[in-house]
Amino acid sequence: MNIKTKLTLVIGALVAMIVLLVSLSIVNLQILTATEPNSPAAGPGLQRALLWISTIGGFCIVIGIFMLAVLPSYFNKPIKKIIDGIKDIANHNYDCRLNLESHEFKEVSENFNRMAKRLSDYHSSTLVQIKAAKNYMEAIINSVKEPIIGLNNELTILFINDEALNVLNLKREEVLQKSAQDISLRNDLLRRLIRELMDSQKENKVGKTEPLKIYADNKESYFQMKYMQINKPGNNNSGSINEGYVIMLKNITEFKELDSAKTTFISTISHELKTPISAIMMSLQLLEDSRVGDLNDEQKELAQSIQDNSERLLNITGELLNMTQVESGKLQLKPRITKPIELIEYAIKANRVQAEKFNIQIEVQYPENKIGKLFVDSEKIAWVLTNLLSNAIRYSPENGRIIIGVRQTDDNYIEMYVRDFGKGIDPRYHQSIFDHYFRVPGTKVQGSGLGLSISKDFVEAHGGTLTVESEVGKGSCFTLRLKA
Repeated sequence: MNIKTKLTLVIGALVAMIVLLVSLSIVNLQILTATEPNSPAAGPGLQRALLWISTIGGFCIVIGIFMLAVLPSYFNKPIKKIIDGIKDIANHNYDCRLNLESHEFKEVSENFNRMAKRLSDYHSSTLVQIKAAKNYMEAIINSVKEPIIGLNNELTILFINDEALNVLNLKREEVLQKSAQDISLRNDLLRRLIRELMDSQKENKVGKTEPLKIYADNKESYFQMKYMQINKPGNNNSGSINEGYVIMLKNITEFKELDSAKTTFISTISHELKTPISAIMMSLQLLEDSRVGDLNDEQKELAQSIQDNSERLLNITGELLNMTQVESGKLQLKPRITKPIELIEYAIKANRVQAEKFNIQIEVQYPENKIGKLFVDSEKIAWVLTNLLSNAIRYSPENGRIIIGVRQTDDNYIEMYVRDFGKGIDPRYHQSIFDHYFRVPGTKVQGSGLGLSISKDFVEAHGGTLTVESEVGKGSCFTLRLKA
């Protein structure tokens, strides 16, 4: 018997009992109405009517209470089991099963159990695939011979390969799913990696940093740190969401050693070249001495060519020596209190002959108000200004003009600048011109491509900056900024 039949019988019985009660009440009411009130049969008739009505009414009430107590429980119990089963499925408990005995819910129970079994099978197969993919990814990461560390946004270590564990001197069980910040409290190297990661995150740039020197494999090794963001597409493919970071350490020890060997070689060659070049220039001076003998015009022209090229070669060797000092970390500064005007006058004096050769007018802009002094290595900063002024002369048209000046800013910095009105520099090359050996494409003026890079190194060694403002066809302005 199904629920529909049971409900029909119960409701039908209640309706029949109510109809019986109402009918009985009407019949007895008619009888009592037809009976004389003073008749002897009136009293027993009233008692009999009340007895029947009370009996039938009480029986209906008992049946109604019984149905009220039994029916909700009869329907609520299997429904509650179904709800509990759905909650178990929602909580990923795919092993739960329903065993409803009532015929009405048997089909629901069978379908529920079939669904749970399929979900359990799917979950098991998916879990196996995830584990296999995880093991495969771990094998790939461990096969990489460079240290790799993966972090989420809370800086919890998600994965780390054997190379990173070896460099950090840690064990896998000590770091996986642990806070990198907590571990860094007792690990100096990891602390530095996390600190630079946080710094790069604040500056909104994640990229390469200065090489990291580590004692690994029983020798000093150099690693290039690189930080990468882990991003995933946002909702509806709108933008991307940052899910964490990957720290990579590339071993550049071999390249560092080659670079050191290159620096040593250049330094040695440059130093050795200065002696013969100086001898050549001394010999030229003797040839030009009238006491030795007069030279004809052709000989004078050849001697001048030799002198120009010797001076150029001497300047190049000087630049190479300066570059090797910076690269090898042997740049020694001898600061002293210096007036900016002294540096400017030195640069002008050093380039006076070259400026007169091209008929270049050099204008000096110096403020009337008293400005502060500099505590710098005057030789190095004078070299920078001399190089900037020399470049301005070479890239200016004949009969042109150049402005060299100085000003003091409100934040107590002194800025020295050299402005020319030549053809200018394409904005694409404003950063590249400070790289070693870089020359702007199409430049016909001779040079080594080292002057600006060495100048920038000298200025930054003093804690200052060297920048350029330039537009094609409007000239260039190089600004040297130092603390007063």
